[in-house]
Amino acid sequence: MPVDEPLYPINLRLHGVRCLVVGGGPVALGKVRGLLEGDADVTVVAPEAVDELGRLEAEGRIALRRRPYEPGEVTGYRLAVTATGDPAVDGAVFEDAEAAGVWINAADDPAHCSFTVPARIRRGPLLVTFATGGQSPALAAWLREHFEEEIGPEYEQLLGLLAEARAERVARGAPTEHPGWKQALDSGMLEMIRKGNLAEAKERLEACLSSSSD
Repeated sequence: MPVDEPLYPINLRLHGVRCLVVGGGPVALGKVRGLLEGDADVTVVAPEAVDELGRLEAEGRIALRRRPYEPGEVTGYRLAVTATGDPAVDGAVFEDAEAAGVWINAADDPAHCSFTVPARIRRGPLLVTFATGGQSPALAAWLREHFEEEIGPEYEQLLGLLAEARAERVARGAPTEHPGWKQALDSGMLEMIRKGNLAEAKERLEACLSSSSD
């Protein structure tokens, strides 16, 4: 795959989706953790696996097959990740996945990826991602670390207030497109939440939403 192609950003719903990770080292473990964040049904195939993968298997969170990858087995999955560090194995999985129409990511090998995984900051349902098209994972990771303190847990609380207010408007048939949302966000709501003034932030949001006619 050309590494300079423009990417189309999406967020996948992976609840219960069968995903394959080929590899059992620390990089593969990171990929597994990311998939588990999405509540995927994860199978790991590797002759040897780090202890944490064994613990995840014991907890019933993944299936672990302690053996080499078998030709063609990726066809039984919707999404796959290779992280063996062996170009021959990773390349074979990629070829199988491409032939079967299975989306595949190869760790640190964008030429063998049909999708890339961005660096990310997760605050509950809020997901902020940083991607470089596979050209510099180091920059994506640096950006994530740079903004991780700025985008703290208060953003999850802010999202909760906004979601609650939006649900109330939907329930009474009011339009959800409203200039008051931006007005509220620009009014210092986030700083109120940071100071622990959640009730005040909610009042500010309600005031902004009622300041203009629906």
